[in-house]
Amino acid sequence: MSDNAESPTECQNEEPPAPQATTPGESAISDQKKKIDVLLKAVGDTPIMKTKKWAMEKGRTIQSLSEFIVKFLKLDPNEQLFIYVNQSFSPSPDQEVGVLFECFGSDGKLVLHYCKSQAWG
Repeated sequence: MSDNAESPTECQNEEPPAPQATTPGESAISDQKKKIDVLLKAVGDTPIMKTKKWAMEKGRTIQSLSEFIVKFLKLDPNEQLFIYVNQSFSPSPDQEVGVLFECFGSDGKLVLHYCKSQAWG
């Protein structure tokens, strides 16, 4: 695992950044839509993240999200981490967060549950 891995950015209630110059065919709106809000909730005896809402790139995979959570929570490398969508199924590691958001997102965010032992599905 690399120490310079990109992490999701923390959501804060601040003014949106000023629009930047774009090349033809691009718009400032498309830049804002490249990230989605993901709500991470702990299940069982798994440590709780103080920051629950994160803005993530749509192309980010579940595997990279899992690696980020393990690193953020400082879990042992031999501990497993399970991620669930809608408290029912675990997406495949190569599944993109943006696709999950399109299918299972609600109220403008995707809710994912994480735990150290199997909970659902």
